[in-house]
Amino acid sequence: MSATGKFWLSRVVALLVGVCVLSGMATAADGGYVITNDDSPQGNLQFITNSVTFYSIGANGSLTLQQSVQTGGYGIGGGYFGANRLAVLNGGGQECVFASDAATADIAGIIVNTFSLGGNAMGSTNDTGASNGIGLATNGQYLYASFTDSSNIGTFQIQPNCNLTFIGDITVTGLQGGFVDAMALQGNMLVVTYGDGSIESFNISGVTPVSNGDKQNSTQALSSLGATYPSAVLLTQDGHYAIFGDTATAAYVEVSDVSSGKLTATVPYRSGATISSSNILFSPDESILYISDTQGDRVSAAFFDKTTGKIMPACDSNLLKGYSSSFSYLGGLAVASGTGTGGGLYVGEYGAPAIAMIEVTVKNGKCTMKEAPGSPITDPNGVGLISIGNFMP
Repeated sequence: MSATGKFWLSRVVALLVGVCVLSGMATAADGGYVITNDDSPQGNLQFITNSVTFYSIGANGSLTLQQSVQTGGYGIGGGYFGANRLAVLNGGGQECVFASDAATADIAGIIVNTFSLGGNAMGSTNDTGASNGIGLATNGQYLYASFTDSSNIGTFQIQPNCNLTFIGDITVTGLQGGFVDAMALQGNMLVVTYGDGSIESFNISGVTPVSNGDKQNSTQALSSLGATYPSAVLLTQDGHYAIFGDTATAAYVEVSDVSSGKLTATVPYRSGATISSSNILFSPDESILYISDTQGDRVSAAFFDKTTGKIMPACDSNLLKGYSSSFSYLGGLAVASGTGTGGGLYVGEYGAPAIAMIEVTVKNGKCTMKEAPGSPITDPNGVGLISIGNFMP
């Protein structure tokens, strides 16, 4: 497979500005990238260390491998799907991509405009994610890391040139003893999942997370007797809702109203995917929730009402090429554009490793999704391609 692929996201409907939300595609000239944490472990003879790979986004959604930057540490080639191993800072005079190296328990800061390593930082001697990875989240001033093996949340201050200074960590556990999994933050709230059915929020107004005293099992985890548990988590831009993507034998997402400053009982919704929803992503305008069928073979879209928090299934993609023969699981998601419904979708294929490209059309309250011609493209640096994301101008 070539490192570029034709991705005709808006062939006819691009002219329907204001009706179809596929216009406004990001381009390489605009500085839009799809990024990957390649999660390369020690002993991989092809590469010296782990790497972050940047793919420029073409005007038609095509991806071109721009640069691979060595992180100086090592990954593990796997781990929790919900824990995002990438965090992006684009503001305050800095353009950074932070990537976790789970095997060496460090976090690398990549300077985007020079494609160079700014530095590496570590937490305490107890902070480790060597079995299941290290999740990341940032508010632009501080970066938070979920060390999944030690179940610690580490706090780092962001310094010039994408460097980090470790401030401290706290130890957290779920109601059933689960270790910390994924994180998301908005304003003064940090929300985490524990991989045992429980969730919790923290106040970060004082920088170091302090529990809001709302640790609870999700509604679906309770009703399924633990067969479903929240893994991924997102927060809306206004901080009104937390959305959880569940790992399950079906495919559920759950919504909690957090406008009070605390988690409330989650409302579960069954998605159109076939099995598991361990990776989720909002469209830039938050009208669409994209769902990766983590243990299956396709991706889904659901309409999201930002006023009520309600979710309604919208459409599913076709069976993605190479399932079982080339890839085993689907991972993180990224969009082609920083506006509207995202102009198209990318999904990491664990086991290939490759990036599938999905055409998305939204029109008159209906949507369609299908894999684009030329998809997937290989990630030549990838080993355990779970986390992909965007750096947008």
